[in-house]
Amino acid sequence: MAVVEHRGTARLGKRTKELVRRLRDGDIAIIDHADLDRVSAEELIESGARVVVNVAPSHTGRYPNPAPLQLVRGGVSLIDVPGADLFDRVSDGEQLTVRGASIFRDGECLVTGRSLTVHELERALAEQQRRVTEALEEFAENTMRYLREEGKLLARGPDFPQLRTSFRDRHALVVARGPGHKRDLRIVRPYVRDYRPVLVAVDGGADAILEAGWKPDVIVGDMDSVSDRALRSGAEVVVHAYAEGHAPGEERLTRLGIPYHRVAAPGISEDVALLLAHDKGAQLIVAVGTHFNLVEFLERNRGGMSSTFVTRLKVGEILVDAKGVSQLVSRRLGLGPLVAVGAAGLAAIAAAVAASPALRNVLTDVAARLPGL
Repeated sequence: MAVVEHRGTARLGKRTKELVRRLRDGDIAIIDHADLDRVSAEELIESGARVVVNVAPSHTGRYPNPAPLQLVRGGVSLIDVPGADLFDRVSDGEQLTVRGASIFRDGECLVTGRSLTVHELERALAEQQRRVTEALEEFAENTMRYLREEGKLLARGPDFPQLRTSFRDRHALVVARGPGHKRDLRIVRPYVRDYRPVLVAVDGGADAILEAGWKPDVIVGDMDSVSDRALRSGAEVVVHAYAEGHAPGEERLTRLGIPYHRVAAPGISEDVALLLAHDKGAQLIVAVGTHFNLVEFLERNRGGMSSTFVTRLKVGEILVDAKGVSQLVSRRLGLGPLVAVGAAGLAAIAAAVAASPALRNVLTDVAARLPGL
């Protein structure tokens, strides 16, 4: 969706997942995000940004990427200006004007890019779908190479610390900041109410849990996208150190004075969270926002994502995607529905008594006899 003209406040961020927290209605978001992913597209739409200016290609053609199309269909104007020096020339908070695909400041044209339209993006996506076999072959080669290097370590599993949170014979809900995670959390609300699972957050998934009105029990990750508020929520924190020993989240946790456990493992943090729940004896693992299909794996483009395959082989028999969890929700009536039914019954009795003098006389007589009985 291209705008004819729009004036708004510029907000700049090379990490889109951090920028979206600062965006307000009508803002002009300036990002540096090659192959814009679906989570970022969802959050940019929800932020109220009117225009997104990307100094990197929003879709490179590396895989069938629906995110740019999703963003434009959501009513946001997407302008690609690959290689533009806007991060050097524009300050956060400046007022800019967008005319067509050109960006102006005080009448000066800073750059002219290309406005991506729904029709163009639909055509590009269709062409990329036809090349999916090529992308799959490259993906498989990367995965096999990574498995040869890390496979034994992945199969053996990390050495997890002792936690005060008990998983034994309980369900675990693992929440990652992935495509559709907010929708999935709405789906599992009755499940959380009925089963009271251990709430395990992967980085920014902790903030999603707080927004849903709950509190995470355990936070796992490299701590690059979780807020200070979530880290201070009282959850146990497990920082993900990579296979070579580097743990980028340790410095932040130390600075905040938050105690943590350290776990060294290859792969990505959501896999560490799933393996943690499995290792600690969870009866069932329900996954929200985790990676389940080829497009999601290709979006990450991280070492073939072989750790994800191995993880799902290890925990597969107890792993359930949130989209199927409605089948798991208890059919037993909870206390809430019983209270509601009881209150409705009492209200009906009260109304009947109020409308019938004879019934009031009977109840008065019964009440007078009760002390004697």
